[in-house]
Amino acid sequence: MTEQPPHSPSASPHRKTGMVLSGMAVAMLCLGFASKPLYDTFCRVTGYGGTTRVAEIASTTILERKITVRFDANTRSDLYWSFKPEQVSVEVNIGQNVLAFYTAKNNSDEVLVGTASYNVSPIKAAPYFSKLECFCFTEQRLEPGEEVRMPVLFFVDPLIVEDKRLDEVKTITLSYTFHNVENPGEDAYTSVEREKRLQEIQGLDLLQ
Repeated sequence: MTEQPPHSPSASPHRKTGMVLSGMAVAMLCLGFASKPLYDTFCRVTGYGGTTRVAEIASTTILERKITVRFDANTRSDLYWSFKPEQVSVEVNIGQNVLAFYTAKNNSDEVLVGTASYNVSPIKAAPYFSKLECFCFTEQRLEPGEEVRMPVLFFVDPLIVEDKRLDEVKTITLSYTFHNVENPGEDAYTSVEREKRLQEIQGLDLLQ
């Protein structure tokens, strides 16, 4: 009669624990990929993490209270562009629809496509900073040596005056960072699309 090896009572629990942990790791990895678009949408809607809100309707209420909006520009080292605001800052009425411009130039001898990430500081002001139009909504294609003007149409939501935490805020900084796009989509804006969209924006009865 063949003697069976002694049974280890801990072998089965260890094996089950390993399987559970492996399953959790895979689930967390999948959730990370799946939740990125949801997280981005959540940030745009709520202003979480300094992300500005995207507005579908222009402001119709303009208050006497003013606030200064400062413009900041940065470019990652993987994108050989010059990028800067046309003006460093502007004083606006809360609720005023404002059109501002940034300029970008492709300093390389090849076509480059960039995309801009953005945020607002102080972070607590982000839910009240709303953009109607922005070059950051789409990828931007620049030909070699091409220099372009890129608009951002925004307003500071009048609801900001109801938030007592924001009473001390006199300046809001809108900051962009351009990144290189290695695999651009077909909808990247060219000079033709940019000019067409700019004419549409300037034709809107929004700017006071």
